[in-house]
Amino acid sequence: METVDGTKKAALLLISLGSETAAQVMRLLPEPYIQKVSYEIANIDHVNADERREVIAEFVTTSTARKYVVDGGIDYAVEILNKALGSQKAKEVIGILNQIQLRERPFNIARKADTQQLSNLLLGEHPQTVALVLCYMQPDKAAQILSQFPSERQAEVAERIGTISNTLPIVIEKIEKVIENKFSNLVENRTENVGGVNTLVEILNSVGRSTEKNIISDLEKTQPELSEEIKSNLFTFEDIIGLGRSDVQKVLREVNHDVLVLALKGAADTIKDFIYSNQSSRSVEMLKEDLQFLGPARLSAVEEAQQKIVSVIRRLDEQGEIYIGRGDQDAVIS
Repeated sequence: METVDGTKKAALLLISLGSETAAQVMRLLPEPYIQKVSYEIANIDHVNADERREVIAEFVTTSTARKYVVDGGIDYAVEILNKALGSQKAKEVIGILNQIQLRERPFNIARKADTQQLSNLLLGEHPQTVALVLCYMQPDKAAQILSQFPSERQAEVAERIGTISNTLPIVIEKIEKVIENKFSNLVENRTENVGGVNTLVEILNSVGRSTEKNIISDLEKTQPELSEEIKSNLFTFEDIIGLGRSDVQKVLREVNHDVLVLALKGAADTIKDFIYSNQSSRSVEMLKEDLQFLGPARLSAVEEAQQKIVSVIRRLDEQGEIYIGRGDQDAVIS
């Protein structure tokens, strides 16, 4: 079946389920979505057997995956799906599930908003409000917004992100309404636990190195225990030397050569030697030659290249392709 959007898939599923079951499901949907799905249904002439099987199979698989997430978390779901479906299919299912969950999370309006416009909006908000909104943002987008704040405000917001635990539904609802008044999109409400060290670590792993260092430095003074916990979980470019040989080779295969050259510009010799030791002699020769002729490079450009490599490492770790040791987490047993 060709790639289709979620609304059309929903229409195909409802048609496949039959009119009686479809009617029962439609009664449970929000009014605006009923209208969208009804429009799609009206424009579908027929559903062939292959489309019916595929859309029902995707629905069953995604529903099962959501149950795995609820029962045991995302890592548990990935583990079970890998065993049941294979790594490639499991990645596809988790990708679909992530898109669904992202649409259902509060502050959907903020995730869709222009980054600069949202930054200007949040600059005038209370730090606690900013922290809550950023907890629901994509980590890379939250990082861009946080980077545009004054240095003292960055640390204050970061501290609040790191100490948020449960948030009352009424609080989320009120803040959503404030944001909604300034943007035209519809925002759905859902209550969940957000914030904490893991959320802050995700954001800090996406900000520029100077922003990260500033925040950590300020937290060391104001929240030393929180600062230590963050540092034990925070993966930096320098931590690459802690990766296993097979893991770092997987990372390097996904990193553009020019990005790697720029990232190594000014890096410690220990890091360069570690990278060289995990590449072929021909690749090492090319790296050294390109480094020699690279010339001066802006610090910000070097840090950006290093951050791109960190992003690759985190993605592969989240996908279960490599392992990053963190804090007091259990080691991997072969």
